[in-house]
Amino acid sequence: MGLKSQMAGQRLGAPESMGISTLEPGQRPPTMPPGRQVSIRVQMLDDTQEVFEVSQRAPGKVLFDLVCAHLNLIEGDYFGLEFQDQRKMTVWLDLLKPTLKQIRRPKNTILRFVVKFFPPDHSQLLEELTRYLFALQIKHDLACGRLTCNESSAALLVSHIVQSEIGDFDEVQCKQHLLNNKYIPEQDALMDKIIEYHRKHVGQTPAESDYQLLEIARRLEMYGVRLYPAKDREGTKLSLAVAHSGVLVFQGHTKINAFNWSKVRKLSFKRKRFLIKLRPDLNQSNCQDTLEFMMGSRDCCKVFWKICVEYHAFFRLFEEPKPKPKPVLFTRGSSFRFSGRTQRQVIDYVKDSEFKKVPFERSPQHSESPSAGQVMVNGQKQSLSLGQSPDRRQPSPLTSPLLTDAGFVRTDDEDEVRRKRFPTDKAYFIAKELLTTERTYLKDLEVITSFQKSVGKDEAMPDSLRNLIFANFEPVYKFHETFLNDVEQRLAQWEGRSNAHIKGDYQRVGDVMLKNIQGLKLLTAHLQKHSEALLELERTCRSSRRLEGLCRDFELQKVCYLPLNIFFLRPLHRLMHYKQILERLCKHYPPTHDDFRDSRAFALTALADISEMVVQLHGTLIKMENFQKLLELKKDLTGVDDLAIPGREFIRLGCLSKLSGKGLQQRMFFLFNDVLMYTSRGMTASNQFKVNGQLPMYGMTIRESEDEWGVPHSFTLFGQRQSVVVAASSESEMEKWVEDIKMAIELADKCNGSSAEILSSSFTDSKSPEESSADQESEDDLSASRTSLERQTPHRGNTTVHVCWHRNTSVSMVDFSVALENQLSGNLLRKFKNSNGWQKLWVVFTNFSLFFYKTHQDEFPLASLPLLGYSITVPSESENIHKDYVFKLHFKSHVYYFRSESEYSFERYICNVSVTNVILRFRVFLFFAMFL
Repeated sequence: MGLKSQMAGQRLGAPESMGISTLEPGQRPPTMPPGRQVSIRVQMLDDTQEVFEVSQRAPGKVLFDLVCAHLNLIEGDYFGLEFQDQRKMTVWLDLLKPTLKQIRRPKNTILRFVVKFFPPDHSQLLEELTRYLFALQIKHDLACGRLTCNESSAALLVSHIVQSEIGDFDEVQCKQHLLNNKYIPEQDALMDKIIEYHRKHVGQTPAESDYQLLEIARRLEMYGVRLYPAKDREGTKLSLAVAHSGVLVFQGHTKINAFNWSKVRKLSFKRKRFLIKLRPDLNQSNCQDTLEFMMGSRDCCKVFWKICVEYHAFFRLFEEPKPKPKPVLFTRGSSFRFSGRTQRQVIDYVKDSEFKKVPFERSPQHSESPSAGQVMVNGQKQSLSLGQSPDRRQPSPLTSPLLTDAGFVRTDDEDEVRRKRFPTDKAYFIAKELLTTERTYLKDLEVITSFQKSVGKDEAMPDSLRNLIFANFEPVYKFHETFLNDVEQRLAQWEGRSNAHIKGDYQRVGDVMLKNIQGLKLLTAHLQKHSEALLELERTCRSSRRLEGLCRDFELQKVCYLPLNIFFLRPLHRLMHYKQILERLCKHYPPTHDDFRDSRAFALTALADISEMVVQLHGTLIKMENFQKLLELKKDLTGVDDLAIPGREFIRLGCLSKLSGKGLQQRMFFLFNDVLMYTSRGMTASNQFKVNGQLPMYGMTIRESEDEWGVPHSFTLFGQRQSVVVAASSESEMEKWVEDIKMAIELADKCNGSSAEILSSSFTDSKSPEESSADQESEDDLSASRTSLERQTPHRGNTTVHVCWHRNTSVSMVDFSVALENQLSGNLLRKFKNSNGWQKLWVVFTNFSLFFYKTHQDEFPLASLPLLGYSITVPSESENIHKDYVFKLHFKSHVYYFRSESEYSFERYICNVSVTNVILRFRVFLFFAMFL
């Protein structure tokens, strides 16, 4: 269960630092006191270590707030920082005292971020993130033997951990995972029982697994118990512990007594003696008033007394106790007091705040163990990031669009009024789609003009390239500015915002499209030059490191929400959009329609013109889409010199499990017409995938191998020099891979393997295939997956490749083309599963993702949601969504509801759902239907 760095302040749209547990609502972390900065190392619950810089005079609260802010942890009060002091005693960091007065040797001390207060009922933990951290603590306590239980409970606990980490039961994968990971001391003896339980958890999400894990753990006697050695008056060896209910007494691991807080009058210590003063029991005359326990030292007594004080205050008080006034002359006893919110205050704050039950997404849990040697400084400088780029410029591929309610207008009734006021004709909604997508298209063209301004001025860009881009994009941009203005005026007239609609002269859009498409035909020469500009830019970047770096820097800017080279192809894609819009418009007008003669005539003429342009440029578009995809994949791969070689065509990428001596291991495969590459996830600064091997397609054969190896959905690839056994995640995934691989083999055979000799020069490793194969199976140290120095730069962590890796799926070039050539924009109302009210957002759907903006005027998206792996359905009655035109996006436990604006959009969804909810490209078309 790796705690991913996406949790570190990456809840998109959430105000920075608002999740800090020990601050008053709405406040930011306290200002760092002046003074020399000291590095403090903190070990997180997944055993990774991070470094935080604090002032030498800063109290412990500052350090704790930094850790909570890094995790964006709202319910942080349940946690604490523990460490070994100079006496080798494990103690809690006091939030009120200066950190360096408690940690004498910070360079040699590692603090551990762990659960401090264990509530009796995990349903009191309102955030999924908090429950996830508690589950990590349970996992740790099981492994170290602190949480003891019978064999049946132990096996059941481990089965839920395995379900959370690897998903639904697969016997081979489950056995291999248990062999590679030890969750309990006597795990081997319980393996069959663990497998039996895991088999029953099919369909259970990681969040549900965490919930079940906590449900079982909280009923165990040793749940949340830390034993402190002691003796009673007779010298019998015992252990003391504290819980939400009071002070506990154990003999071994058996609880023999408990003193509820309601019965305890006072807790104190005197030298080695720990004293519990009880309230008198009126029913017992001989009841002992004070209980005495001997502990190892005065320090041991004080450590236990302090945690008892904190437990009592946290669970029993309504608010944080106020500090006592300092005495003028003499002090008596300890001045220690509980600092922080009580449980009651935490629950009230989370319930009342806008952060209530904010969901988070975790990456698939396939790693054998976390890499403990990776660190971050104040959550900013990170050498290992499993969910995002190291510089945090981009969100994790699995980060949900967690825009908060703050700053968004919740619209319910006003939207209903708006629907009644606007036209209901289908042609109107087709025209509106033209308007909304044209707004986004113009913004995309502005990315190119912004690139010209920021990069084009640098001397690294040759004049010829600068002129090529400017001369051929600027006229297109200016033309579409005018076109957008025309469409906006027509929609305003159509909607009744002028008197023209009374005559009915403007309730059509075919004439506007015809006029502008005839003007667009005059720009055909410029459109043909756009592919040339992309080729020339790539050629120049290869010869100029500086220009390559400038392009990478620009691509990391928020405005560049897609790979830069995609924007160069946007004008060609837009032609496809126009063609589709006009086809729908022509189908809409039957011969009996009042506007049939004029409207359909305009639309048909415009359709003929745009179809002619599409035919003329379609061949160029196909070639450039393939070239663009090769350039994009080159940034995701290391270990191959030149991916974009002449004649190479991309076919499919995605996850397959490769069978080796260590069992099934997740690998990323890239299929081209000449070669199949398989890679491992590299833990490098650039977050790339390392190419481990290449199988030429020429002469390859393929055979299904499920019966031979006993692995579901497996097949064997027989190359000329190497054979590989792989398994897909499902039968449908296997069918896609087998079909595409057979097609690639056929293409390679037709070419007589003319590109096979290229592989030896394109693979950077000079080892023989046999040596390379031997290395592939012993590569546990993924940190060795390093690329050349110039490639060790910040890299987007939300590319399609990374999303496929995390969601264990695949996409083909056909899917990419469909996703790019079809795009939607417009306002949607969005609602989270557990939220109240709807948020109005401007949404752009492209490249398998939803991009969320506050309004269409925004320069860059506030958040994004990759849709690979998501399903689209209609909410059921039990979900209590009492609104019209609502559809639901869901992936495992992550659910989002969206409301479109028209009955037509909803009806299109209903009639297509049964057919189109099968594979990705049909889901894409289904989503288009929402706006049509």
